Amino acid sequence: MAIQWYPGHMTSARKKAAETMASIDVVIEVLDARLPEASTNPLVRELRLHRQRPCLKVLNKADLADPQVTQAWIAYYNRQEGVRAVALSCKKPGDVARLPGLCEALAPHRSENTKPLRMMIMGIPNVGKSTLMNVVLQRKLAKVGDEPAVTRAQQTSQLDVRHSITDTPGLLWPKIEHPSDGLMLAASHAVGRNAMIDEEVATFLAGLLLARYPTLLAKRYGFPADAIEHLDAVAVIEEIARRRSLRVRGGEADLEKAAKMLLQDYRDGVLGRISLETPLTRSAMLAAEQTQTVIRGTALDDDLPAAHA
Repeated sequence: MAIQWYPGHMTSARKKAAETMASIDVVIEVLDARLPEASTNPLVRELRLHRQRPCLKVLNKADLADPQVTQAWIAYYNRQEGVRAVALSCKKPGDVARLPGLCEALAPHRSENTKPLRMMIMGIPNVGKSTLMNVVLQRKLAKVGDEPAVTRAQQTSQLDVRHSITDTPGLLWPKIEHPSDGLMLAASHAVGRNAMIDEEVATFLAGLLLARYPTLLAKRYGFPADAIEHLDAVAVIEEIARRRSLRVRGGEADLEKAAKMLLQDYRDGVLGRISLETPLTRSAMLAAEQTQTVIRGTALDDDLPAAHA
C-alpha cells in the first residue's frame, strides 16, 4: 500500500513558505520523535538550504518515544552542519521556553535588540507546530486539533522585542518516496483518513512492534510471552479482536475495530514509549531500497535485445 496525501492547499502553503523564508533567520522544524526522518519534509530542507538558513530540529512528542533511540537521533542531527537538535514535549512549557535561546545560538548575528531574531516553525501535519507556537507565546493563538491540516494559513507573532515567530501550515510532499515512510506517517496520524486503510497500516505497525517491542505488545493485550513469538502481524490484529471481544454481526472478529484500537493505543502512548525507526534501521532501509533499485535496473538491462554488430 502506497500512502500519498497532498491536499490542494499545501501547494499554496509551500509557495508562501518559500516567500517567507527570505525574511527569517532560523527554521524551527518540528518532527515526530518516534519517526524523525520519516517525518522530515524534504521540501523544508530544500527551501532552507536554498536560503542558507540554519535549522533547529525539534523532536516533539519525546515523551512517547523510546528515550535511547531519541538520544541516537539527537547525536545524528547534531553532526549535521547548520543543524541543532533538541527533544521535548509541548506538554512541558519549561522545555519549550528554551527554544528562543537555542535559535539565538544558531543566528548570533541577530542577537542585538536592534536586530530581532525571526523564527519560522515548519513541519508535517499534526506534529505539534501550532501547540508549540501557543506554548512559546504563552497564549492560545494558533488553532490546534487532533487531525492533520488544521492550520491553513501563516501566522506571525511578536514574542518580545527581540523575537518574532511565524507558524506555518503542515506540509507533506507530493510523492512519498519510501513506502515505509508513508505507513509510519499514517500510523502516527500525519495523513488524512481518506488516504489510508486502517487494517493495512495497523498490520504494518503490528509487524514492527513484534520485531522491536514484543514485550510492550504482550503486556498491553495480554498475550502470553511464549505465544507472541509465534504470531505474525495479521495474527496480532486477530488476537486483539479476540481478546477485546470485538465482533461483527455473525460472531466473526471485527478486524477493522481491532486495527483502529492498535493505532489509537500507539498514538496515545498507552502501549509504552515506542520509536518506529532508529538511525541504524533508517540506513538499512535506504541500503535495501538502493539494492533493489540496482537489481531492477540490471533485470531491465538483461531484457533489452542485444545490439546487432
